[in-house]
Amino acid sequence: MDFSRKTTLITGASTGIGAAFARELAARGSDLVVVARREDRLRTLQQELTKAHDITVHVLPLDLARPGAGAEVQRRVEELGAAVDVLINNAGFATFGAVAESDPTRMAEEVHLNCLTLTDLTARLLPGMVERGRGAVINVASTAAFQPVPRMAVYGATKAYVLSFTEALSNELRGSGVQALALCPGATDTPFFEVVGEQAVVGNRRRPEQVVATTLAALQKGRPTVVDGFVNRLGTLTPRLLPRRAMVAFAERITRPNPAHRSPAR
Repeated sequence: MDFSRKTTLITGASTGIGAAFARELAARGSDLVVVARREDRLRTLQQELTKAHDITVHVLPLDLARPGAGAEVQRRVEELGAAVDVLINNAGFATFGAVAESDPTRMAEEVHLNCLTLTDLTARLLPGMVERGRGAVINVASTAAFQPVPRMAVYGATKAYVLSFTEALSNELRGSGVQALALCPGATDTPFFEVVGEQAVVGNRRRPEQVVATTLAALQKGRPTVVDGFVNRLGTLTPRLLPRRAMVAFAERITRPNPAHRSPAR
């Protein structure tokens, strides 16, 4: 896909995978609309990318976990006069712990951001892409989407939703000129674990730049789903081979708290 003089909207763009997407697509000539809560980080990214590349970067500081955030993004994009060609729904977070011991409000925010805002933004920005006959939606799921994950029950369920939604969307878009891709990274070296805690780390961490490279290669091939990293791809095959109860028990052992790790304060 040629990104030159296209406009890409990236949520969760201030750090990690979102920032890596911004840097790579800016280098490929895409104008950007970057969305996250931290305006200071977005402004720093804006200055970096506009200085390095002949592009436009629009900054939208918003909390996407709030009700109505999708409509607000659409309104502000329309005010900018921008036509979004590529949507990267990267914003999301996880909670760690048993559901009975977790904060209901925080879990609701997790579902809202990971599922509702992602779906809302897709539904709002996709019609323009279809009308123009070109574009792409990249939804960031996770390797956690492939099996239930005790102690990360809500996160795994939200990412299973993202995977299912995006694969169905990809089928709906056949022949439209618009692609939909579900990206499923494993552990990645991002601030994600500053929120959920080190106890959620499974396997070696990949670099955000590797995740972005995997994504763009899969987009070029027209794939509906991609898992980043060879070891992660092997891991997603396991749920197909084990009985479901055995897979859940295996996942529980992996996420069993390590006394050496302290959970972050809520």
